[in-house]
Amino acid sequence: MSDQQAQAVVTDDLPSIGRRAGRGLRWTLTGNLVLKVGSFALSLAMVRLLAPHDFGLYAVALAANAFLIHVNDVGLIAATVQWRGDVDEMAATARTMAITFSVGWYALFWVGAPILADAAGSPDAAPLIRLLTLVIVLDGVTAVSVGVIQRRFQQDKLMKAIAVGFVCCAVVNLTLAVAGAGAYSFVIGSLVQAVVVAILVLRAARMPFRLGLDRAVARRLLVFGIPLAAGLGVESVVLYSDSVIVGHVLGTVALGFYLLAFNISSWVPGMVGAAVRYVSIPAFSRLAEGESETFTLGVQRALPMLLTFVAPVAAVMVTLSPALIHVLYGEHWVPAAEALRFLAFVMVARMFTALVFDIQTGLGNTKVTVGLNLVWLVALLPALWIGAHHGIRGAAIGHALVALTVAIPLAGWLLHRAGVHMGPVVRRLVRPVVAAVAAGATMAAVAHEVGSPFAQLVLGGGLGMVVYALVALPRDQRAPARRWVSSFLAARRGAQA
Repeated sequence: MSDQQAQAVVTDDLPSIGRRAGRGLRWTLTGNLVLKVGSFALSLAMVRLLAPHDFGLYAVALAANAFLIHVNDVGLIAATVQWRGDVDEMAATARTMAITFSVGWYALFWVGAPILADAAGSPDAAPLIRLLTLVIVLDGVTAVSVGVIQRRFQQDKLMKAIAVGFVCCAVVNLTLAVAGAGAYSFVIGSLVQAVVVAILVLRAARMPFRLGLDRAVARRLLVFGIPLAAGLGVESVVLYSDSVIVGHVLGTVALGFYLLAFNISSWVPGMVGAAVRYVSIPAFSRLAEGESETFTLGVQRALPMLLTFVAPVAAVMVTLSPALIHVLYGEHWVPAAEALRFLAFVMVARMFTALVFDIQTGLGNTKVTVGLNLVWLVALLPALWIGAHHGIRGAAIGHALVALTVAIPLAGWLLHRAGVHMGPVVRRLVRPVVAAVAAGATMAAVAHEVGSPFAQLVLGGGLGMVVYALVALPRDQRAPARRWVSSFLAARRGAQA
């Protein structure tokens, strides 16, 4: 079936979008879960093989790469997903543009790597920046193929390619770390993964690898893609500017602790957020082609559903972060908990705003993401600078305050301006927020009474999740949680007797 035929079918049968998006989401959630479990296991090994200084150097290179991976293709992946019409008519032009821009960005960062490394207080990171950012060239080569796969809701193919790449990356990471390669273990492993994924994605997309330039098509792509890329570029600066400021103010070792906390706070955005993004842009793009009421209803359901999932995870990070890090990474890394408590709130804001960006992209409103992220960044930089002078905890507090008081309210207002009535959304958000507060208070009380970090996680975390379920879930879904609490209290009374 051609893209034009598929588009006609989707327009005539909007419920099919939900089924196709649901299948894609199941694949990406499952794939991301497996990958995150593997990544977590790999990180447990790497923190025992490498020092905080190595993590600090890698954090600088990762910040540079995170910016480039958002802007290098000028929004052409999303433009391919959102393209109205037959994708074959734009593929050659889009691929040529993606490769050209990627190579240009790489050349710029090759020259600027020493400057960025010095600004972050880690001059030794310059070679790592130059090596890791090679990934963006491969990303430019595969941009159109990735967009086509997402457009077809064939996320299973994409996740399989990423999984194979991760296995190769893990083998290289561990081998080089044992050999004493330090931060280069991360960088070379990431490059190997990028090469493997690129080969598999190009094969899976089954798109002729043609180059060309149609000026009319290029103009359409740039009108859509440049604001999106600019918005995502500013977003990456928002998320990784703390690495540069913390490294500059506090040094590489403190940055290593901060990076660990940031990585933990990124578990949910990396697993669930990435999975949602694979299907949300194509789903909302197709819904936007139908009636506005259908689109609005989809938004009003999606945002509360997202927060209901994220809120209990944030509660665990806020209240049990010392125990979490102690059990998983060892006592040596516990100082990272001071930052993790507050980066949990940043995690919630990241998930919320990312979904809002996807909704706006589905509507074709890519320019609003630039404005939101610019306002967020302008408020964030002074907050980070002031906070970092009080340690990694201060930097995380500054990040969290701006995320909660600037980013989330502004994202909601932009949705309101786009025609989405936010009243039902706000009402549906009350229950998960109250449930998270109750769960956090429960976990804090248990942690205060229990000395063992492992027991704090098991008892406090388990009881907190039950409390969350009792408050957050509808009445007809609370029975299992009630039975668990009753048996838990009975067992406690029996033990005391």
